[in-house]
Amino acid sequence: MAGIYIHIPFCRKFCNYCDFYHIIPDSDNQIFINALLKEAEIRQDYLGKETVSTIYFGGGTPSVFSIKELDIILDHLKKLFKVDEDNEITVELNPDDVTSDYMKGLKDLNINRISMGIQSWTDKDLKMLNRRHNSMQAENAIKEAFKAGFENVTIDLIYGIPGMSLSDWEYNLNTSFAFDIKHFSAYHLTIEPGTVFGKMKEKGLIEEIEEEESAAQFNMLIEKSESAGFIQYEISNFGKQGFFSSHNTNYWKQVSYLGLGPSAHSFNGYSRQWNVRDLKKYISYIKKGKSFFEREELDIKTRFNEYIMTSLRTMWGIDLEFVERTFEKEGYDYVINLAGKFRNYGLMKLDKKNLVLTNQGKMISDNIISEFMMPSENKLSL
Repeated sequence: MAGIYIHIPFCRKFCNYCDFYHIIPDSDNQIFINALLKEAEIRQDYLGKETVSTIYFGGGTPSVFSIKELDIILDHLKKLFKVDEDNEITVELNPDDVTSDYMKGLKDLNINRISMGIQSWTDKDLKMLNRRHNSMQAENAIKEAFKAGFENVTIDLIYGIPGMSLSDWEYNLNTSFAFDIKHFSAYHLTIEPGTVFGKMKEKGLIEEIEEEESAAQFNMLIEKSESAGFIQYEISNFGKQGFFSSHNTNYWKQVSYLGLGPSAHSFNGYSRQWNVRDLKKYISYIKKGKSFFEREELDIKTRFNEYIMTSLRTMWGIDLEFVERTFEKEGYDYVINLAGKFRNYGLMKLDKKNLVLTNQGKMISDNIISEFMMPSENKLSL
């Protein structure tokens, strides 16, 4: 099984925290769509003969596209690739793009998973983040999704926003769980260089929240999501049984995927590719038959580090049998020896044949993962 990710780089408004590649759309999307369809043709052999089990429209804001435009892309992909009849097709939406007709149109395209960028249920947070919707529009959007017959609805939330109190975060969680959503993602705000927030931080206009407050919000997230019946199957992702994101799970389990569109990444187990991060260059290069992506062949140590980095973020953790089978005794011994101290500190535990982070370990997951990265002086002689 494999996945396809389509990066739609258009946003009508730029969020203050976002560092993904995005631009303001012009009035005609067709030039971009033509390039996207051509890229799919050029790279239709990238996944070999693997069946495509997931298709994901991300961005940017895919909901700036009309139903007809999404239909053209989906139809083209189904002609080029062997797409599973029971595939998961996800579209990211901005709440203020949602109408009854739009949701019905998505349903008619056999799209079966909706991802909404809610981020917060308080208008003061939304204003600070420079989101273009308000809390009322978010509520109406979710209701329209259910009304159209979508059962698999997920929302994004952000915590750790400057000025957000613990009670504010509790309100966001309670409001979210009041809807019959089956999945949500919760990301701690990271202030990235080059973003609006990054520039504001440099000028001393905003500060990241205190570590103690950050930990309190994370602990509340864990406790309230568990009591509401959600399973934390990845550090930032929570789903009820049967509603985990198949597409994202495939990323974490090192399943092959093809990324289409400017700045999109692709992975086939042995190499990684990333497209040029510039829409005009992307369109021009494809039109002229020039190379529009860079490629990196993954050596055995890089593959080891990538496996550790993705697996430790999930509820399945490091599969010791997989490590021994794939990276042999050297990789297995490296993991076992390093895991000892984290187990002694209560940050990691052995669950059958898998090493997984405890709740305490998840709070400092980035630090633990960085320690597991095999340094350059270590050699995997496979």
